[in-house]
Amino acid sequence: MEVKMDKAALEAFLQRDFMQVADDFEFVEIAPPFVTMALAASDKHLRPGGTVSGPAMFALADVCAYFCILSVLGPVALAVTTNCSIDFMRKPAPGRLICRMELLKLGRALAVTEGRLYSEAAPDKPVARAALTYSIPPTAK
Repeated sequence: MEVKMDKAALEAFLQRDFMQVADDFEFVEIAPPFVTMALAASDKHLRPGGTVSGPAMFALADVCAYFCILSVLGPVALAVTTNCSIDFMRKPAPGRLICRMELLKLGRALAVTEGRLYSEAAPDKPVARAALTYSIPPTAK
């Protein structure tokens, strides 16, 4: 797949258009059809018992899927999530959480992604699997 937005372009887009959460996320690798991102899970991302919350894991999966799509589509701010399914498999420990997302299909109207989330301390044990579908605005292609 052709790269339309490299790491620098994606970082700039994140800082400009998602400044309210930009400091929570970090690009690890851009290699379409894959994008890998990290969330440094701090106290605000934890639930009672000291595990990373489901909403924090959803946010990482959703942001990673979005930027996975933009890496090959280009800067389309109005691409939106239309479906998300997450299987939570293990409790992630506090600390850095990684998501590796793959773009499975980029069609005219929809983009389909799938990825795995894991604690950086245990990369061989996924904590969640996520599948997300995005709607692509008609003017994007």
